[in-house]
Amino acid sequence: MGKKRIIQKVDLTTDEGRASAVKSTQSKKKFSDGVAHILSTYNNTIISITNQNGDVILSSSSGALGFSGAKKGTPYASTKVAEFLGEKAKAVGIKNLGILVKGVGSGRDAALRSFAAQGFEIYAIRDITPVPHNGPRAPKPRRV
Repeated sequence: MGKKRIIQKVDLTTDEGRASAVKSTQSKKKFSDGVAHILSTYNNTIISITNQNGDVILSSSSGALGFSGAKKGTPYASTKVAEFLGEKAKAVGIKNLGILVKGVGSGRDAALRSFAAQGFEIYAIRDITPVPHNGPRAPKPRRV
């Protein structure tokens, strides 16, 4: 008959549960400089930390930390994601961060302040939110 599968629930409040929820490539290299890409939408906040070449070192989102529904887009959720990735980045050896912010969500400033409060040396902040030059074609006039 075979063995029965036992499904184990992951507790995201512990460090072991969070570690499984975060996509990270634990490399043996140590980095001193990094770039934090903050994508903040109305529904979620995704933060990726890359090296200077753009290779992703650490990445996480508010949904990966256990926030669900409308709570994913809140400033509190983005603060928690930034705190979590800040701890991991310090373990990798990152001391200096450049920050690229993209999107119009409410978690932009909260994540930025969280990285600053953790003691990272922030050498650049850029807003790379795409802005349309002219937008889509206007609708034709209505005939009544």
